[in-house]
This record gives sequence, C-alpha cells and structure tokens, in this order.
Amino acid sequence: MKKHLFPLFLLLIGANVSAQQDFFALVGKDTPNIVFNDFRAIDGTSGISGEQIFAETSSARVFSQGRNGVITEDKNSYHNSQAVSMATLAYDSFNNNLVYMPMYSSNIYVLNTKTKEITLVENNVTRVTSCDINSHMTRMSTGYDGNIYAINNAGTQFLQISRRGNQYVVNDLGIIKDDASNGKNSFTMLETGFGGDMIADADNNFYVFSASGNVFKVSTQELTAKFVGKISGIPENYSVNGAAVNSQGKVVVASAKGAAFYEVDLKSLQAKQMAGEQNLHIYDLASKYFANDRMASGNMLANLDIYPTRVDEQYINVNVNDKSVKGTLTMTIFDLSGKNVMKQNLSVKDGSLNQQVYFKNLVSGAYLVNITDESGKVLLNKKILVTE
Repeated sequence: MKKHLFPLFLLLIGANVSAQQDFFALVGKDTPNIVFNDFRAIDGTSGISGEQIFAETSSARVFSQGRNGVITEDKNSYHNSQAVSMATLAYDSFNNNLVYMPMYSSNIYVLNTKTKEITLVENNVTRVTSCDINSHMTRMSTGYDGNIYAINNAGTQFLQISRRGNQYVVNDLGIIKDDASNGKNSFTMLETGFGGDMIADADNNFYVFSASGNVFKVSTQELTAKFVGKISGIPENYSVNGAAVNSQGKVVVASAKGAAFYEVDLKSLQAKQMAGEQNLHIYDLASKYFANDRMASGNMLANLDIYPTRVDEQYINVNVNDKSVKGTLTMTIFDLSGKNVMKQNLSVKDGSLNQQVYFKNLVSGAYLVNITDESGKVLLNKKILVTE
C-alpha cells in the first residue's frame, strides 16, 4: 500500500559501492498494509538491493533531543522509531543521516547510517493525528539548500527540518495550494494528489509524485503546486510510493505493492522498467542527487559543464565535448565578495575534457566558478555550494 493514503543532475561516475550507498529505500513487508521492515541501500542505476542498514528487529538506541538523554520507547505505539506505519525518508548527506517520520506521529527520527544511533526530534509544529488521513506525512526530501522538507497528504503543512549546531529545528512554511490551472488534477484531493513521494531540483523547488502517478511542481516561493502531467509507461494499477533522483539525473520510482522499479524522464514523464529488484515493497526512496542539476543557469557553451553544483565531496567534475574548444582553459573560483580564492588551468585535447578538480581549503559557502578560454572569452559562469 500506500493504498490507505492513496493509496537532478550528475553524470554517472560508476555503478560502484559508493554510488550504492547514497541511494536509500524504506522497505516494507510482503503484506497488503504498511508494515515496516527495514531501511536499505539501493543502487539507483541498476535497481539492485544492497546493505540492510536498520530493521524493525534491530536494537534501537534512541537519544531524545528534547529530554537530552537516552529513552525507552513504547514499541506498541505509533510514536516509536520502529513504528509499523512509515512512509517518509530523506538522506542528509551533510551528516550521513537518514531522516524519517512514522506516518501517524509528529516525531522525527534521525538515524546515523554508520553508528546506527537514533536521535528523536520531538516537535509541536507538526499536527498529525492517526485518524486524519489529510494530516499524514507521506512525502519527504532533502532540499538543494541542505535542509529536509516534508509535506502532508493534503498540503496543509509544509515542513522544513534544519540543523542549528547540534539541534534540529522544525518550521512550518505554510499551506500549499493548487495552481489555478490544475483543474480536476488537484494536489489537495485524495484520488489525484495524496501519498507518493517528492524530489528536489537545483533551484530548491520540489516535484511531488502522487500515488496515482500525477506529478506536481511545488514552488517554495509561491507555495503552489502546479500539475505537470501523469507518468506514462507504468502499469495501470501501479501505486507510486517512492521517488528519488539517481546519479544519471533520472527519477526512479517504486511501489509499495511489490512491483519493479521504473526510471522516469522528468521532462517527458515517460517511464521504463528497470532490471534488478522486481518485488520489493517500497514506501519511500531517498538520495543525495537533484533534478536538473546540470541544467542550472550560467552555461555560455552547451557542451561545457561542471557538476555537481552542490559539492559535498571536495571536488567537481569539468566536462567538455566541443570541437570548437581548444588549448588551455582557465578555471577561477570567486567567493561572493568577488575575491579570487582558487585558479587552475585545464587542458583540452581534441575538443574533449573530463577532469576532476579538487578544492584546496575552501570553507563551506557559495562560490562562482568562471571558465575562460585562451583569449579570455567567458565560456561558463556557474554558482556552486560547498559543504563540509
């Protein structure tokens, strides 16, 4: 299920273990209803299941942020870290944490994927009740700004979960309403807009995939959800319950009903079935990638680009595939005050270059990457965000 609920851009560096570990799934048991089984790694380009990170049978050590100490939870309640009903998951790559919420609870949990320790973030901002399907939190994703965002079924709460020092802070950003053009494809209606999952793009907007296969673009500035289309190429009864962007910039969707993964082109919304797992019950997906990452503004030359634009591994890739580009390029990085903080030459051979450039002691923050040719002509200006 989520039948009871109603139930971006990087090039492929390689389908290796590292890639597998930054694509995560919230997996359920083989039952008609939501029953939590485990969090696990998934290879987002092949659909192959990997390491089981934390399960409903795992020993849980829960630290309460509010009470500043380790607590014992009631495993028979909806309010615990291994609750039966869960449908939200996001990956905080800054801290290598999984963030999730039980569906019938306002509790937020932060699972360290290495130590397996869990932090409980109690909050009085989220208004969730077990009997109100509209209030259930069913969509969650990391935003391009590094914060975690979650939306309830009806769009009446749009949460931002941010970290300030060692504390997590929850803010309600407001009510998301239907764009005037949506018509019968309403974001706030059970049959057309509930359930599913969401992803972020490089402009810090969000795409919500409803369980019915409808896709809505949510503007964080206007707090509106605009219907952009319905996924084609998936089975008629396919319930879309998980969505995340893989390392090739494709959206991968999965179902809680135990079906195959599908790769979806965000422009055409055309889906094609993936190899790999064919019968996992997926309640949510999460990754560190973003839609349209390489499509961000600032390109002066179509076949020259850098990626990622949110940098959490201390390097960027520079790619050139254009016969008109020759000789030595100069890449200069400026901070937002305009100060030159780094410069490096790049050698293009036969119009081709694919090189990793490592940063030297750049602190967290926003920078402008400028690339010029030998004549001084600007080929690319692009903003990046460096994180520690």
